[in-house]
Amino acid sequence: MEITSIEREAESRIAAHRMGDFRIHLADEAGVPIPRAQVSLRLVRHDFRLGANGFLLRDNGISQPAQPAAELLAQEYERAFAGLLNYATLPFYWGGYEPNAGQENRERLRAMAAWCRDHGVRVKGHPLAWHEVFPRWADSLADAEALRLLRERIVRIVSEFRGLVDTWDVFNETTVSAQFANAVGRWVKDRGAAECVAEALHLARTANPDAELLYNDFNIAPEFEELVGQLQQRGAPFDAIGIQSHMHKGAWTAEKLWDTCETYARFGLPLHFTEMTVLSGRLKTADDNDWHRRHTDWLSTPAGEQRQLEEGRRFYTLLFSHPAVDAVTWWDFSDRHAWQGAPSGLLRSDMSPKPLAAWLRAAFHEKWTTRAEITSDDTGEARFRGFFGVYTVQAMTENGVGLTGAVTLPRRGAHDVDAKLE
Repeated sequence: MEITSIEREAESRIAAHRMGDFRIHLADEAGVPIPRAQVSLRLVRHDFRLGANGFLLRDNGISQPAQPAAELLAQEYERAFAGLLNYATLPFYWGGYEPNAGQENRERLRAMAAWCRDHGVRVKGHPLAWHEVFPRWADSLADAEALRLLRERIVRIVSEFRGLVDTWDVFNETTVSAQFANAVGRWVKDRGAAECVAEALHLARTANPDAELLYNDFNIAPEFEELVGQLQQRGAPFDAIGIQSHMHKGAWTAEKLWDTCETYARFGLPLHFTEMTVLSGRLKTADDNDWHRRHTDWLSTPAGEQRQLEEGRRFYTLLFSHPAVDAVTWWDFSDRHAWQGAPSGLLRSDMSPKPLAAWLRAAFHEKWTTRAEITSDDTGEARFRGFFGVYTVQAMTENGVGLTGAVTLPRRGAHDVDAKLE
C-alpha cells in the first residue's frame, strides 16, 4: 500500500493538534497551594472520542435468546468496550424504541446510558428523526398526526434523557428522504430537507439548551454540502457535522478521506465520523445495493482481518491528525448482531479482538498517551505538555503526604486549570 504525503505527515499533525501546553495549579481540599510536590500525571481518557455503536450493552441475551453462554458473551462485550473506547452510540430508532404506539423502551435505554456513565463512556443518541426504521403502527396514521407524534418524540426523549444523553444525531440522511413513501419522506419532499432538519434541531435545542446536536448523512455529495450551508444560513442550532463512511464495497483512499475532511471542515464545525465500517471478510460487489438483507454466512477471514487492520489504522491515524475531527465511531463493535450480518466488528462473534482492536489499544492507550513526572514550583504550579483529555493526578508533598485527584484538560477549553487534591 503506497504511503501518501498526507500519511507521512500525520504524526507531526497529531503532535500539533492533539497535544497542548498546560499549567495546573495544585491545591489541597482547603484551597491551599501545594508547592514543591512530586507530581505524576497519567492520561486516562482522550478528549478525542474513540467510539462504536454500543447496541449490545446491557443485553444479557446478547440479542440471541437461545444463545449458549449469552451472559458471558455480554460481559466480555462490555469489558472490551469499556477497556478500549470512550464513546458509545445508543439506538433510539423510532420503530425500535417505540415498537407499539405509546410503549417506549425507555428503561432499556436508560440502563444502557447509565452503564456508559458509570464506565466513563460518553453517549450519543441515534437518531431522533429518520425516514427508515419508521414504526409500522404509524403507517396507518395521517401524515399530520405521525409528524405531530414525531415532533413530540424529539422533545420528550431529549428532555427525559437530559444528563444521561446530551449528544444527539437529530436527523438522519435527509438528502435521500424524499425517495421514501412514509410520513417523514413525504414531509421532506414537500417542505425541503433544510426546513425539516432545522425544525427538528430547534425542537431538540429547546428540550435541552446544553445538548450537542448533529446532522448526520452518508451521502458524500454536493447535496449534503448544500444542506449544511442552508442550515447555517437559517441559523439552525447544530454543533457538529456527522459523516458516515460505510465501506462494505471497498475502502476509501487516503485522498478521499482527507478531501472529505477538508470539504466539510470549511463550514467551521467539528466533524464526527459517525459510522465507519471496514470489513474483515469478503466485500459487497459493486452492483449489490441491497442494504437491508441480513446475511448468515458472511464470515471474518484471516486475510480480511489483515486488510481491515491495514486500512483501519490508516483511517484512524489520518482522522486523529485532522484538526477538524472530534470523533470516530466504528460500526459495529462486534460481528455478533452486526448490521446486515457483515464481518464489520472490532471483535469477532465470540468477542475475541481482531487485529485492528489490538492496534487501537496500542495506539490510543500506549503510543498516543501521556505519563508525566514533574515537580510543582513554589506556588504549586506544574507545567507539562500532553494529549488533551482526563488525567489522574498523584502528588507527594515535600512533607511526605500523598494526595490524589483528577483534572480535565480539553482541547477546546482552558489550558490553565486548578486541581484540588485529597
